[in-house]
Amino acid sequence: MQLRLKKLGTCDYSETWRAMSAFTEQRTPSTIDELWLLEHPSVYTLGRNGKPEHILDSGNIPVMQSDRGGQVTYHGMGQLIAYTLFDLRRLDIGVRRLVSGLENAVIATLAQYGIPAQARADAPGVYVDGQKIAALGLRVKQGCCYHGLSLNVNPDLAPFARINPCGYAGLQVTSLCALGVDINPLEAAVPMIGYIQQAFGYQEFIA
Repeated sequence: MQLRLKKLGTCDYSETWRAMSAFTEQRTPSTIDELWLLEHPSVYTLGRNGKPEHILDSGNIPVMQSDRGGQVTYHGMGQLIAYTLFDLRRLDIGVRRLVSGLENAVIATLAQYGIPAQARADAPGVYVDGQKIAALGLRVKQGCCYHGLSLNVNPDLAPFARINPCGYAGLQVTSLCALGVDINPLEAAVPMIGYIQQAFGYQEFIA
């Protein structure tokens, strides 16, 4: 089973969202799954059932309503975004298995840099000493998913203080840089894509 890897650079959130949605609507049972790696310029996004009151002060950062699950999060430069355009029926997995596979891929990636991390049953994502370092938000349509995860590599963390991250008041957020690992998002992607490949049984990557 193949997985197409796309390194897209810096991409506007709304344009990327439309592209993911169109890809999912148009795909067939034979369409190869894709993993999109990118960064977004600063934006707050609200999930389908997101509560606007979790945005405390958006300032000059735009707010976008999204069709992913979850509450509010922040995306910005220095954050590794991995969008998972996977056929869950073909992988023979459900959403819970997808979430845990992605969380475990991030946990294994952080372990490569000497950072012990954990998932939480009550709040999807990955945490280091109670501080959130990676967020997940997904949408499933007709057995196929899109959206995915964000890993804080070296972003400005200040915008997270202006929201209740993922709907949790007072939740602290951290990054690889804040934990003493000086790399860029694409460097962090190298081990992570390997762990994603292992987690879901893809035999090879194609361009």
